[in-house]
Amino acid sequence: MLRLSEDVYQRMVGHCYDGLPLEACGLLAGDAETGKAERCYPTRNDAASSRVYTVNGTDFLKADRDAEDNGLTILGVFHSHTHTDAYPSPTDVAQAPDPTWHYVLVSLRDLAPVVRSYRIVDGKITEEPVVLERR
Repeated sequence: MLRLSEDVYQRMVGHCYDGLPLEACGLLAGDAETGKAERCYPTRNDAASSRVYTVNGTDFLKADRDAEDNGLTILGVFHSHTHTDAYPSPTDVAQAPDPTWHYVLVSLRDLAPVVRSYRIVDGKITEEPVVLERR
């Protein structure tokens, strides 16, 4: 299960809208034991594409250092699908670097964003619940 604070959710979805018409991406950090994302790190998409994403390496390092400095762990990555469902593409699966990560997709295909999260282990996709924790 992935737990998102309202602030993290708003920042993640806002970054995805800001990236249109291209895919946007970023990292989530928090407590690996509870699966609660406490920080959202919007990153640049080096692929600059509406179909794929590549997290900028410098942005990744900055996020990783900030998370570590604050006692947090990088929990996973998010990116938007601008015109398709919030489901991992074959490219997303092939590029899933860490079996412990949460892979969060934000579909902007419809009027309201759709956020879903997955675990991807050895090419197998498993959806997990996403809980939005409101204040």
